[in-house]
Amino acid sequence: MKHQQLIYLFLFGILSTGIVSCTSSDSKKAEKDQLVPIAVNVSNPLMNTDNTITATGQIVSAQSADISTRVMGYITSIKVKVGDYVKKGQLLVTISNDDMLAKRAQIDAMLSGANASLQSAEKDLQRFNNLYQQKSATAKELDNVTLQHRAAKAGVQSALQMRAEVNSMLAYTNITAPFSGIVSQKMADAGSMANPGMPILVLEQGENLLVKAQIPETEISRIKHLANATVVINAINKTIQGTVSEISPSSLGTGGQFVVKISLPQEIQKELSAGMYANVIISSEVKTTSSNAPIILIPIAAVQRIGQLDAIFTIGNNGRALLRYVRLGKNYGNNVEILSGLGQNESYISFAEKKLYNGAPVKAK
Repeated sequence: MKHQQLIYLFLFGILSTGIVSCTSSDSKKAEKDQLVPIAVNVSNPLMNTDNTITATGQIVSAQSADISTRVMGYITSIKVKVGDYVKKGQLLVTISNDDMLAKRAQIDAMLSGANASLQSAEKDLQRFNNLYQQKSATAKELDNVTLQHRAAKAGVQSALQMRAEVNSMLAYTNITAPFSGIVSQKMADAGSMANPGMPILVLEQGENLLVKAQIPETEISRIKHLANATVVINAINKTIQGTVSEISPSSLGTGGQFVVKISLPQEIQKELSAGMYANVIISSEVKTTSSNAPIILIPIAAVQRIGQLDAIFTIGNNGRALLRYVRLGKNYGNNVEILSGLGQNESYISFAEKKLYNGAPVKAK
C-alpha cells in the first residue's frame, strides 16, 4: 500500500512539472509575440502661418483621358490590362462591326449602280448634244437629258458620302490611345455592351504627376502663380517642395472651390502613384492678421478620442508608443490645429499597421 502511494506521488510530480513547463513555455511565447514591434509611420506636424494657406489634395496625372467609344456595340476584345504602358496610336479596344460591314457592302453596291447610271447619262448627254447641234433634237429633250445627268452625278456623290460616313463609324470600332501613357483603370470586359460615351479604360500620362487641391473662394485671391508650396504625402512619409502651376479661374462645377494644381520635382515622380492624398501649405503674399505665430496642424485621422479627451501617439526614448493628450483647435480640411500637447519640432505617429496602446513596442518604417 505504501509502495503504491509512493508511485502516485512520483507520477503527480512529473505531471505537475510538465504542466508548469508548458504553462511557462506558453507564457514565454505569448510574451515574445507581444514584444514584436508594430510598424508605424512617423511624421512632423505641418506649420501654417498668416502667410500660408493649408489645403488637402490628391496626386493626379497631368494628362488623363477616359477611353470610350462613339458607337454602340459589343466589346470584342480589350488589348491591354491595368498597368500597361501604351504608345500613342496603339490599339486598345475593338467593338463589334458586323452591322457596319454589311451596311458598307450595301452602299458599295449602291455606289456601283450609281456609277453605271452616271456613265449611261454621260453618253446620253454627249449624244443629245450632237443631235441638238444637228437640229435633230429639241432643246427640251436636251434639257431632260442634262437633268438626268445631274441626278446621276448627285447619286454618285451621295453614295460616296454615305460610304465615307460608314468608314468613319468603322474607325470608331477600333479605339486607339490618344497619347502615350499608362492604363490606370479598366471599367469593362470583352463581351460587355459598349454605349457611346461610356468609359471603358482610363489612360494617364504617368511620367508627370502633380497635386490637385481645392481652395475656398475666401482664400483663392491670396494665391499667386508660381507660389511655393510644401506638399506632405503620408503614403511615402515625405515632404516635398512644389510650385503652383495652375489656378482655375472658375469654381463652377466644383461646389464653390477653386482648383489649384501644384507641380512636383521630377526626381520624386517614380515614388508617387495617382490617387495618393497630400496635405499642402501654399505660400501667400497677403496677411490676414497681424499674428505671425505658426499654427501646428496634423491629420484628423492621427487623433484618437479617449473618453472626453483627445490624444495622439509619439515614440518614446525606449522605442515604445507614448500616449500624449492634446488640445485641439480649428479644422483645416483633413487637418486639425494642435493648441497644446505637441511642439512644432516634435514628431508623432501618423499611421500604424496594428492598433496602438500606451507602451506598445513600435518601429518606424
